[in-house]
Amino acid sequence: MTVASELSFFPSTDGDLAYRDTGSGDLVVLLHSGYVDHRLFEAQTPALVEAGYRVVAADVRGHGWSANASEPFRWADDLACLLKHLDAGPAVLVGVSMGGAIAGDTAIEYPELVRGAVLSGASVSDFEYSYDKTREIVAESARTLHSGDIEAWLKVFLRAMAGPFREAADTDPAIQDRLREMALHTIAKHTPGERNWHVPMTDTWPRVRKLDIPVLMVNGALDSPDLIADAELYAHTARKGRSVIVEGAAHFPNLEKPEEFNSLLLDFLGGL
Repeated sequence: MTVASELSFFPSTDGDLAYRDTGSGDLVVLLHSGYVDHRLFEAQTPALVEAGYRVVAADVRGHGWSANASEPFRWADDLACLLKHLDAGPAVLVGVSMGGAIAGDTAIEYPELVRGAVLSGASVSDFEYSYDKTREIVAESARTLHSGDIEAWLKVFLRAMAGPFREAADTDPAIQDRLREMALHTIAKHTPGERNWHVPMTDTWPRVRKLDIPVLMVNGALDSPDLIADAELYAHTARKGRSVIVEGAAHFPNLEKPEEFNSLLLDFLGGL
């Protein structure tokens, strides 16, 4: 694929990790949500480069063009190794959903590598949904993925993108197509029922209180209410946290409202 030719690869201790490296200036690292890849930020990368930032959009292990795991690993450790390899930090980490959790974990575990964080559609990495409708969607996603029925799983995946108050058909078909393409590429790297080598962090809330960097929480107003509430709590728990709501968007405000998301991001970066 032509995309792979645009990527750089970091030789980790468990296979190569892919990332796209563009621009120059202070380092901003973009971290995608689960099942997709660095292309989630096609609307953010050029805006950040034009504003004078070096932008690294990473493919998380097991996603996109990065290697699958063959031994236990933690997201934060992978990202810390990449940041040290780049030798350009401390960085501002910007993560959506799973990527937001990775940003938070890395800021907690490696504070010397991070000077600010933006968490969108995310909270602590050990967050669990309590809102009934969202829990139903998450359970159905797990069931269809485990069964190997990829088409059924994709429908649930796109339904989750829409949030608990809309159907997938209520969202932009172009966004659905982009997410579908990325998800199919990542899913093709895996087999149903394979071992999950990821080692989650636990007891993260007490450590959020120790974060001494600016943190911005961004949530779509149509996302799951329990996630929004948890993001608000995160903003009030971190020493320098604040939160904003993007109207008319759900779990991916960077896709549904890119201009507003970019404005929020650039304002945050300009205040550091």
